[in-house]
Amino acid sequence: MSTLFVLLDGAEDHPIPSFDGRKPLEVAEMPFLDSVVKDRGSTQGSTYTHRFINQLFTGDLPRTPRGAIEALGLNLRMSAERVAYRLSPAYINNGNVEWAYRVDQKEEMQIIRSVESRIHLLKEMDPDLLFFLKGRAVITLDTCDILEMPCPPMNTPLGIRPEFMWDMITGVAEELNGLTIMPWGGGRKELESPLHPGLGPLTVVSNSPTALGISRALGQKAVKVDSLEDRFPLARDLLEVGNVFLHADEIDEVSHQRDPELKVKILESVDSMMEEHFHDFDRIVYLVDHGTSSLTGQHLPVMVPVQSSFECSMRGEYIALSDLMSKLLG
Repeated sequence: MSTLFVLLDGAEDHPIPSFDGRKPLEVAEMPFLDSVVKDRGSTQGSTYTHRFINQLFTGDLPRTPRGAIEALGLNLRMSAERVAYRLSPAYINNGNVEWAYRVDQKEEMQIIRSVESRIHLLKEMDPDLLFFLKGRAVITLDTCDILEMPCPPMNTPLGIRPEFMWDMITGVAEELNGLTIMPWGGGRKELESPLHPGLGPLTVVSNSPTALGISRALGQKAVKVDSLEDRFPLARDLLEVGNVFLHADEIDEVSHQRDPELKVKILESVDSMMEEHFHDFDRIVYLVDHGTSSLTGQHLPVMVPVQSSFECSMRGEYIALSDLMSKLLG
């Protein structure tokens, strides 16, 4: 019997003053989840989604860095020699990197046009670049350099300056009144630990390069579906051939935008679609990878809930993330 794993990305949160000190998960009306859960426990959330998923699937943290994971997720050119970086919108102010999560559609298009007009500055490294959401992109390059750069979500000092694309970064900033893109998570694909032996064939259904890339790094199938609504019927069909990991990344996105009311609406929408498509399916696991504060927009590496529609001896206990799959699959 196949199992559906549902990741409510970033669903944990701070208590929200406008919700009388309750969290969005406590405010959201999710009658289907409440009706089907038969067992529950908790585990430790991770700073980032790719760390949580990899440790869930293998018991170990990923060896492949974030940029290379997302390059795999986006099907960019990624040979053994090429280095990948995530590019994220940011402002550089007085030597500090201030990440820009509230990029609107106009700013997104400005970033894309400005970066693409300067990509020739990197031509000696044969760049392969793809934008995917709110001005975010992944780039792969022929280079020996792998720089340890500041990474989101917390604003940090710039530290090492990325000389290999500094002219492009500063050129974009000059054109867009300080808004630019910053590389981080650089590296090459590495050999990952083997999957949990009981997991079997699995397909990740997501719009996130992170989730898709982890699946491909581990030799599993991955299907990119941009619309949240379209992921649910596809996931139901895929359960006929194996386990499915259904990723709701939108919950995390609205948290970064500090919109707790919309976070509640998305959680309730997920529950409604779960009832529509999985009301007669009895092997569902609900997971949360980390918290994302609707007050600050930052990730929260806190304890997170695990809930299942079948008995698996969690009994409300804490289970180490590296041991969680064994507990869920028996």
